[in-house]
Amino acid sequence: MTATARTVIIEENGGPEALKLADWPIGEPGPGQILIRHKACGLNFIDCYQRSGLYPLDLPHALGMEASGVIEAVGEGVTHLAPGDRAAYAAAPPGAYTEARVMSAAQVCKLPDDISFEEGAAMMLKGLTVQYLFHRTTPLKKGDTVLFHAAAGGVGLIACQWAKSEGIRLIGTAGSDAKCQLALDHGADACINYSTEDFTARTRELTDGKGVDVVMDSIGASTFMGSLDCLKPLGMMISFGNASGPVEAFNLGILAQKGSLKVTRPTLFAHIADPAACQEMAAMLMGKVSSGDVKIRIDQRFPLEDVAEAHRALEARKTTGQTILTLE
Repeated sequence: MTATARTVIIEENGGPEALKLADWPIGEPGPGQILIRHKACGLNFIDCYQRSGLYPLDLPHALGMEASGVIEAVGEGVTHLAPGDRAAYAAAPPGAYTEARVMSAAQVCKLPDDISFEEGAAMMLKGLTVQYLFHRTTPLKKGDTVLFHAAAGGVGLIACQWAKSEGIRLIGTAGSDAKCQLALDHGADACINYSTEDFTARTRELTDGKGVDVVMDSIGASTFMGSLDCLKPLGMMISFGNASGPVEAFNLGILAQKGSLKVTRPTLFAHIADPAACQEMAAMLMGKVSSGDVKIRIDQRFPLEDVAEAHRALEARKTTGQTILTLE
């Protein structure tokens, strides 16, 4: 009899109602693969993009990009993991919303004993994102200033703490005074309530008219052009998400007019495609968490069967910090 695991899948694109819980075959790990039994699963905006069809998948398909758990079996050639190891990952293809799965071992990382399974499930995709934003995208040094949109979100709260630990000034934005206070409590130097203030004008005020060295923007369409006006000449715009929709085509000449600006649209999965790089990035992230420089704040927990409710909360911007799906 084929082993199965309760798994969240989509058979067609749509809203949260498209999410279905199914008994999905697990299989046995082949060369370079592991079997992991999950303890918790992470929730991310990319999951909503894949569910809606913004990021197309071949259907039917399981969803979820990160989780933590215990290694149950390893395939031939896997040397960095062994049965019984605690582990966590952020990895493609989707399939993490499940009790257990067989997957490539390349992006699966050992989880230190001092980091809980819930923290492990909540921190990998967002924490590795912050790692590449601060260490692999453009040179940043102590004293530089960064504008970070959605500073009270899952990635944002990690970024606030990360920046503080490295002497980088982070100016955040958020949609309410309460969320701004949350960002400040996590190390932001300042936070702009974009529902009551013009974030571009306020950023210029906070930098004495000079602008910031880097903008890190996961919002997309609604903030992109305003973000360009927050940059110093030769500044870098990092557009790494589409929470308000994808950025539309624009005239590249605008970058010259605004001070020879640079723009990049990175994804985590390009950065972690090399297994050695992934393990190095994860080691830095786990070091930040183990040292206490970065605390993983989990504000929402939903049972796996309530995944549609979790997606609704995320898309309605009713969440702060991290959100996880629980399995026990």
